Amino acid sequence: MDTMETVTVKISGELGNFTPEEEEELRRAGDIIRKGGLVAFPTETVYGLGGDALNKESSAKIYAAKGRPSDNPLIVHICSLEDMREIVSELPEAAIRLARVFWPGPLTLILRKSDRVPKETTGGLDTVAVRFPSDPVAQKLIEYGGGYVAAPSANLSGRPSPTVAKYVEEDMKGRIEMILDGGEACIGLESTIVDVTVTPPQILRPGYITKEMLEQVLGEVDTDVTILKSDSGQAPRAPGMKYRHYAPKGELTIVEGPSELVSAYINEHTAEDKASGEKTGVIGTEERIEKYSADVVKSVGSREEEESIARHLFTVLREFDDDGVTKIYSESFEKAGLGQAIMNRLLKAAGHRVVKLPQDKSGK
Repeated sequence: MDTMETVTVKISGELGNFTPEEEEELRRAGDIIRKGGLVAFPTETVYGLGGDALNKESSAKIYAAKGRPSDNPLIVHICSLEDMREIVSELPEAAIRLARVFWPGPLTLILRKSDRVPKETTGGLDTVAVRFPSDPVAQKLIEYGGGYVAAPSANLSGRPSPTVAKYVEEDMKGRIEMILDGGEACIGLESTIVDVTVTPPQILRPGYITKEMLEQVLGEVDTDVTILKSDSGQAPRAPGMKYRHYAPKGELTIVEGPSELVSAYINEHTAEDKASGEKTGVIGTEERIEKYSADVVKSVGSREEEESIARHLFTVLREFDDDGVTKIYSESFEKAGLGQAIMNRLLKAAGHRVVKLPQDKSGK
């Protein structure tokens, strides 16, 4: 695609207290969106690539900038609960209850769309994905941008989502008008997506808001069966359901099993890979990191604090690219709670390439 000048602007705005200069830059960013342009911006989850959600040409520009398949829906970001009523045709009680508890925050709701939302924004669907982010920079941009900002993650399609502006620039420089650099995203994984057009409501993408947290508000909550399985041939009902995502440039393999067997397997295979000229990497945790001997070994966080793993996962995948790593092995993680969201992203990054080791050396 044709290149354009991309301006990066640092915005701190702690607790929403912006300097007059920052306010002016945010207004300028909002004007870009109102005029049909694109602006990358921070949220509490990952950086988003924003355009006017009610302008079908803007949505087309987002797909083009990312190289994203046009049947992969975009999330519409809002900055007030009342704004949601303008873009949906039905507002189920479940949506109201979840919004009251988790908004603003890392939760996206799937609702029946109103005629105001073009199908170019929803990937051709009659439903719309809606989120009210908690990041003050995001909220102010949405306000100045007209109240409805369509925004997938601000990376080239298939690449790890960016949690710092450096990686937004790497993928989007020359493709969009502006990047708002608000520092590191505090969560690091995209929002939980819940379809409230069905009964019981169904989780389509796991995230920081876990099934257990949702059940405390709604009671019964279902989970889409493909969350930890390989992609189906179905058209995606929500962002991130169908296509390979989050992939580093190197080949990633997840190794499941007892920790001693996992480290032995990984060390054996990284030694073989090194001998054949590969540059090797390992994604480990604080508790096990010293067991590995690859070219590049990175701790993604502590098993005692899953939030740290979620926050660092995408950045670690990007750093392996920076280091030129060609073969990567990763420990596996729990598949409940926040661990489900971590494994969902990791499995997609690996193209569901998983080695399952026996529970002990006898094969039991």
